[in-house]
Formats: sequence, C-alpha cells, structure tokens
Amino acid sequence: MQVLYLHGFASSPDSSKATFLSRKFAERGISTIVPDLNAPDFSTLTVTRMLQQVREVLATLGEPFVVIGSSLGGFVAVQAALEHPSRIARLVLLAPALDFDGNRLSELGDRGLTAWKSSNRLMVFHYGSGRMMPVHYDLYADALRYNALDAKLSQPIQVFQGRFDTAVNPVTVERWAAARPNVELHMLDDDHQLLKSLEGIWTDMERFVCERRG
Repeated sequence: MQVLYLHGFASSPDSSKATFLSRKFAERGISTIVPDLNAPDFSTLTVTRMLQQVREVLATLGEPFVVIGSSLGGFVAVQAALEHPSRIARLVLLAPALDFDGNRLSELGDRGLTAWKSSNRLMVFHYGSGRMMPVHYDLYADALRYNALDAKLSQPIQVFQGRFDTAVNPVTVERWAAARPNVELHMLDDDHQLLKSLEGIWTDMERFVCERRG
C-alpha cells in the first residue's frame, strides 16, 4: 500500500499535517508521496491541473494507493477516487472542502466574481510561502466542472472534521458522511487546521490504513 498526501489550498508539501503524517507512516515503513500542488505556478492553479498531478503519481506504481486529502486536497482526492476506483483503495479526508466548486467560490458574490474575472487576479494569503499571492479566475471556472457533494464512491472513507472549522462547514461534512455507509466520520473539537488533534487522528488513521492492509 502506497500513501499519497494532497495538501490544501495555499498550503505546501511542508505543511504541519503533511510533515507529521509522513513521519508517522515512515515509522511504519510506509513512504508517503506529497506532490507540490502549487507547481509550476500557484497563480494558475486549477482542480484539473491538480488531478493531472495525481494521475502522474498513480502511474508510477502498480500497487493500490491510500489517498489523504486536506481541505481542497480532499476535494481533489474525491475527484481522483471517482476517476481511478481501481487504483485508490481508501480515502482519508481532513476537513475536506467538499463544496469547493461554484457553490463555495461564489461566496465572493457577483461583484467579487466579476472583479476577479475582469482582473484575473484574486489575492489570497499563501500559508506555504507566508505572503499574499494572486490566483487566476480559471480556478473558479474550472472548479465548476467538478462535484464532490454528489460523488458516489465505493472505497472505504475516513473523515476527520473540526466542529469549530470556519473554512469548511462542519454540517456539510456531517451530512455528506451520513449519506454514505462506507464513511467513518470523526467529529473533533478543533478548527480547520486540526493541529490540536493530530495525535488522535493518527491513532485512528493508523488503524484504518495500516491494520487493514491486505
């Protein structure tokens, strides 16, 4: 079993969760692939481009993958699992941005979307680089092509969601999980980053990923 970790929007392969989980899996003798989803340029980020990066990773090894997706990485993980059901054996979603499509991005409002489209620049704080960076309107236009809320997945799925998350609506995640018997949901007293819960998350994730390998 190979692990693929997909970091969140405006994050990086060096994020706290990616680093922590890579170390924990390494202690179990399992390597973790953590691609830089910002590459080659954060400003031109799209879901389609990230999915292509996932395809390239899946093509490198013949063994099944466990895909872990954080926030936007969770949205991408769902799309990848829909596209590659025979290659992705399990999903682990951390505060997944399941509505990171037209519905979520439209929170900018009509005026904000019009301004973004006109300028082709939306300035966001990039936590991975510690500074404000622009992202192009194609992120929004491209996201409209994908839908995670209605995704029908057959793989076992484990979800960790903070009750105090202000970036991802916990109610949305709870409803999504409740509608799918193959989802194991863990609601945590934490925020979007889930940093206070990492040790407990690992305990449950280790069981889900490692002890059920076969």
